[in-house]
Amino acid sequence: MGAGAAWIALTNVPGCKLAERATKTTPSTATSSSAPPQAAWTFRSRPDLNPPAVDVTQQAHYTTPGYIFAAPKKAGAGQRGTLIVDDRGQVVWFRHPKRKHAFAMDFKVQHYRGELVLTWWEGTYGSRVLDEYVILDSFYSEITRIHPGNGYHEGDHHEFLISPQDTALTTIYNPVRWDLSPVGGPKDGVAWQGIVQELDIETGRVLFEWHSLDHVSLDEAYAKPSEGPLPGIDYFHINSIDVDHDDNLLVSARRTSTVYKIDRESGEIIWRLGGKKSSFEMGPGTQFAYQHDARRQPDGTITIFDNGTTIFNNRHAKAIVESRAIVLGLDEEKMTASLVREYTHPHKLFADTGGSVQVLPNGNVFVGWGSEPVFSEFSSDGELLFDASLPPRDASYRTFRFPWSGHPSDRPVAVAERASDEEVRVYASWNGATQVTTWEVLAGLSPNQLEPVRSVRWAGFETAMLVRTKKPYIAVQAKDRSGKVLGTTECVEQ
Repeated sequence: MGAGAAWIALTNVPGCKLAERATKTTPSTATSSSAPPQAAWTFRSRPDLNPPAVDVTQQAHYTTPGYIFAAPKKAGAGQRGTLIVDDRGQVVWFRHPKRKHAFAMDFKVQHYRGELVLTWWEGTYGSRVLDEYVILDSFYSEITRIHPGNGYHEGDHHEFLISPQDTALTTIYNPVRWDLSPVGGPKDGVAWQGIVQELDIETGRVLFEWHSLDHVSLDEAYAKPSEGPLPGIDYFHINSIDVDHDDNLLVSARRTSTVYKIDRESGEIIWRLGGKKSSFEMGPGTQFAYQHDARRQPDGTITIFDNGTTIFNNRHAKAIVESRAIVLGLDEEKMTASLVREYTHPHKLFADTGGSVQVLPNGNVFVGWGSEPVFSEFSSDGELLFDASLPPRDASYRTFRFPWSGHPSDRPVAVAERASDEEVRVYASWNGATQVTTWEVLAGLSPNQLEPVRSVRWAGFETAMLVRTKKPYIAVQAKDRSGKVLGTTECVEQ
């Protein structure tokens, strides 16, 4: 390089300098990390990340803009953690919990203090005293971790909802000594009640607490003592909380097959939807069983993931062998419920546990199929627009689609491997960055004087680039669509 060359600082790389030189973005021969033939991803630039692969079985068409948010938890392949992917199944962001045996559930985007944040529950098998509710900002930096109040230590994984008042609504499972003889159990037995806690996120102070045993008797349950993994009777099994239009709460209880509307001040039950004591006359097709994720929609309807099983009530027994997402219309004057629409999977999936229903801004409906590791997007009239799955032995309790713009606070990373005397293969990635459109490879004879040698289009979580250079030092810049440098890797020697 001539003595007259102009030098500018290499962004984010102390001590490295860049030779100013015009470069042309060439049609990319770069490739993304190939979707693995088995079940998990591996990355040269991030060997610490091994997320399960997503298999897209129905290519997206006319889908709602946004990414897909899942929390694979069984580690059938790869690692457990929080996972964002795009419509091709390409990884956008993945985080594996640091604690041994920890896993995440209910991973989604929420609003907190006017900003979009990532939230989830995180805990471990066998030691629930460390269960926490996590909030991250758009830089993937932790804002806080929330714990139950009033002396409870086991924050339950089924719900973590940030309310419009910026409080946290969470669930707790609590064993209580109880007379189970009315339901065929011992007089000195154990009943597992569901608790709703509303917490001040900043201070952890409990603002509201509701106990199911104070309001719902054991005879509402379809469960029997010693059914399931818990001793005694898990008679309620709370699994979702939502804030209704009047600021009261909607609570879903799996074991009673009922959605309860609860007065947020007094805790009294305003009405029951479904189950043995429904306040509503349930119209054709409205009966649901062992449900999850009851949500009030802006148009007044309620969406529910109906897991489906054989249910019994005082009048009849009805076998439901296929899970579905349902939209129910409620007439709260006449107290009648009607089926507005249902969404079923072409493969007639039966999800024994979990599941979620999300109405998207354009009217499409995104369904997570719970213990069936599948997630789908439908048009409002039921056309399947997108379908994908995690590996067969994995699952995500809920799965969602959200718009998201991630700006990692750490730097992109790269590795370089000499392919020949004149060529180097470079692998670059930036976990969670959503604005990168091109990678510019820089090379030089020393770490503090690098010049651009090639620019290629972004091609997935990890982009592999073949670069012609004999120079030993390599760095890579991430650029957005306007050419602005978003971040630069450390210099690496190959």
